[in-house]
Amino acid sequence: MSSTEISRHQFPDHFTWGVATSSFQIEGAHNSDGKGPSIWDTFCAIEGKIADASNGHRACEHYTRWPEDVDLICQLGVKAYRFSMSWPRVQPDGQGAWNEAGFAFYDRVIHALTERGIELHLTLNHWDLPQALQDQGGWANRDLCEHFTRYASEVARRFGSRLASICTHNEPWVIAILGYEQGIFAPGIESRPQAMQAVHHLLLSHGMALQAMRSLGCTTPMGIVLNLSPIYPASDDPKDVAKARLDDGLILRWYMDPLYRGEYPQDVWAHLGTDAPVVLPGDLDTIAQHHDFLGVNYYTRNFSSSGNPWDVASTGNQVTDMGWEVYPQGLTELLCRLHTDYQPERLWVTENGAAFKDDLVAGVVNDSARLAYIRDHIAATHAALVQGVPVGAYFAWSLLDNFEWASGYAKRFGLVHVDFETQKRTLKNSALWYQQFLRETSRGSD
Repeated sequence: MSSTEISRHQFPDHFTWGVATSSFQIEGAHNSDGKGPSIWDTFCAIEGKIADASNGHRACEHYTRWPEDVDLICQLGVKAYRFSMSWPRVQPDGQGAWNEAGFAFYDRVIHALTERGIELHLTLNHWDLPQALQDQGGWANRDLCEHFTRYASEVARRFGSRLASICTHNEPWVIAILGYEQGIFAPGIESRPQAMQAVHHLLLSHGMALQAMRSLGCTTPMGIVLNLSPIYPASDDPKDVAKARLDDGLILRWYMDPLYRGEYPQDVWAHLGTDAPVVLPGDLDTIAQHHDFLGVNYYTRNFSSSGNPWDVASTGNQVTDMGWEVYPQGLTELLCRLHTDYQPERLWVTENGAAFKDDLVAGVVNDSARLAYIRDHIAATHAALVQGVPVGAYFAWSLLDNFEWASGYAKRFGLVHVDFETQKRTLKNSALWYQQFLRETSRGSD
């Protein structure tokens, strides 16, 4: 099937189509109505950490402009919206008193979207940890698992029955490795032992939170979202092959094995040596809770080389503004591999999209490269579906151009263009294509 032939008719009627955002990237209002500081507020204030020296103080002003953004979501014709809650907005210190003004904001958004027939898929932790908890060691401190579990329980108690799903953590690899080992994301620590301990505590807190939310009687589907990609050796050299196997272990199996097999991969454990985390008896049983779904965030494939870094441009494929190769068939390969190796009950593509340089000309953004990217990755999702993979959702990343972490506002992933000075929103051509794609009725109809 050619990618240009992809149609909504080729998917089951119950397949979920959506768009995604995250709190710190769009909300702004960094200190409004009792919100406490997050690690990203702190990180942005460190000179040289953000490419354009910006911060999330305004972002997309979603905190005040949310009715307009609700209209945009509904205008696109999607069935579902994936968003995250800002923990420091609802509990400024990550423990102690709840901030009712923060909860009221999310109540308004949830109510407005539910009234208009949109399913809500909530992420509890999309990286913006309360700074007060980081001051106590952050995810390297086991105590944080208890704090997170209480937060998750409170959210489930208040909102669980109104949500279509609850995700505990978004991309624990990014939190731990970019934040605690490489130091290029918040909280900016450079320590492999702390990073590996952070991984374990993120996974442990995930399992603890699922147990706690279910003990409250919450029956909302629950899971976790991982950033994953196929990893290829840069050559047939045995050293490159071995390096690819190790990298696959560090990036994919180090997370999937404990979640679905109740164990860490032994080859990676041996490689880490004294950097391996402290794991207490019972931890792995807690991590390996039943998951109602596994969310997969996919953007590109990766190469491993024992020598010089692999040059993505040498593949001859298009490269995005992030420097990531456009490789849609990697999504098919990844989904099929996860289904074969781990057999998750449900697989969802929870993020997929691309940054390209956009020009707004006479009210039009002709982002043909992004349109093709989304179209071809939807086709890649379908290719996995027809091979028997239980993939049931696709969420485009992202609804809006937003604060793109260490890249600041220089990288645009949105289906909707945002003028960050005026905050004017403009649907790009990719959004118009997605809108038309979603307007197609059920299979076999016109």
